[in-house]
Amino acid sequence: MKEKNDILFGFHSVYEALRAQKRKFYKILISKKRTPQRVQEIEALARQKNIQIETVDPELLDKMTDFSKHQGIVAQTSFFPVKKADEIVTMIRKNSEPCFILILENIEDPHNLGALIRTALCAGVNYILIPKDRSCSPSSTISRSSAGAMEHADIYMITNTASILRSLKENGVWISGLDADGDTALFSADLTGNIALVIGGEHKGIRPIVKKECDFLLSIPNRGNINSLNASVAGGIAMYEALRQRT
Repeated sequence: MKEKNDILFGFHSVYEALRAQKRKFYKILISKKRTPQRVQEIEALARQKNIQIETVDPELLDKMTDFSKHQGIVAQTSFFPVKKADEIVTMIRKNSEPCFILILENIEDPHNLGALIRTALCAGVNYILIPKDRSCSPSSTISRSSAGAMEHADIYMITNTASILRSLKENGVWISGLDADGDTALFSADLTGNIALVIGGEHKGIRPIVKKECDFLLSIPNRGNINSLNASVAGGIAMYEALRQRT
């Protein structure tokens, strides 16, 4: 049976979730062996929002988090709210400002996904799209790996990536896929205007059916003996090149 509540743990995840106000908080549990200064910030925010705070033995937090590094703080919350990707098309039609969309195609490593979400928020990405299947989904683990940045993100779930790409193109969005064998150098590409950047999974990259929908396949110059970059590193380089051009 599916759990009704999510378990957030670690200072940054809990603190940023409180700030973002996207989740409902049911209770915050704090270890008796706590780090005072950091926890005091969370306690102050929680009291402002009338959230129940309970002091417990650290062993209970170990058990709740499967002995993860919880830093002495755990929150019982609602699950992170995600949206339907179809909503983006409507918003693009209404918005006169150029949009920057990030599509994370089959990212399976939660640390890569967390890092990409954090970078996206720093680089001015408007919408983050993640496939419903064959990919990590927003979770407490992703929140922690993003140092809580995920709690501020607008994340949309895709049921059919190729279909949503076609819809975006019909509404004036250019689709660029990041690919080691791409025929367009990243630093020569035009990343202004309405763009969507597709970043492929760690093992197989962008699927062929999704590649067919890309207007451009972008490659990052490489002068070393290793033929490809980590997904989160490559994505970070591409997002910041887009930010440079767009500002």
